[in-house]
Amino acid sequence: MALQHSLLLPIGLVLFLLAVDAAVTMGLVSTMVAFLHGDGRGPFPFTPPSGSHLLILAGEPVNLVVNQGHTTNAAGGTALILVGFGGSIALWLERRSRKKWDHSSPFFHLWSLLVLLSWLLTTGALIYTFVETSHTSGQSIDVAAVRDLAGSTTHYPYGRWTPENWYAAVLELPLQDATQRRALRGEMTVMRGWRWNLVPMFVLGFGLLVLVVLELVRVRRRGAQNVSMTEVLAEPFEKVSA
Repeated sequence: MALQHSLLLPIGLVLFLLAVDAAVTMGLVSTMVAFLHGDGRGPFPFTPPSGSHLLILAGEPVNLVVNQGHTTNAAGGTALILVGFGGSIALWLERRSRKKWDHSSPFFHLWSLLVLLSWLLTTGALIYTFVETSHTSGQSIDVAAVRDLAGSTTHYPYGRWTPENWYAAVLELPLQDATQRRALRGEMTVMRGWRWNLVPMFVLGFGLLVLVVLELVRVRRRGAQNVSMTEVLAEPFEKVSA
């Protein structure tokens, strides 16, 4: 049978896990974006250890880097919609094609290309996010600079920050509001969560790509063997006819 020993079932299982992981990633990134447009804008009042005057930090900094979040969201959306939902259609058409015509459907080949492109996008998002986070880490907020900005609505102008590194630095300040501190800690978990969730998305995408390539190679070899067998069986009849 055309479906005998096929890898369509393992492909479907890995595809499901990848779609779930991509949906989780998109959900975490969306949560971060909502925070940035809401409570993340501050202000964050704190009292420095060296003084008694309350200082106000006006929300996010001027140089806030968010492109890695957009890239991650694009990778998650591609994996969920094009690879996940598209893969469900591709596998259904592939099973029908194998049963009726004993060969792969054109849509399955097209979807295989989407699997490759999606994995490359995830790889780029993974590298970009971790490199950007590493390059902007290890910073702290200059209390003296915040004091100089007192009474103005100017956002913190120094440094270059990812949301994760910025709010980690904010948490190092002696914030006045304990509820605000707890909320920031929760959001830090979300930000670290979507960054690290790129790792299993990368692994699952690569596993899916390997399985799809192996299945395409298997079907191609099987087709070549069928053609060779047909030629061998037809050879005696051709000699008789001659």
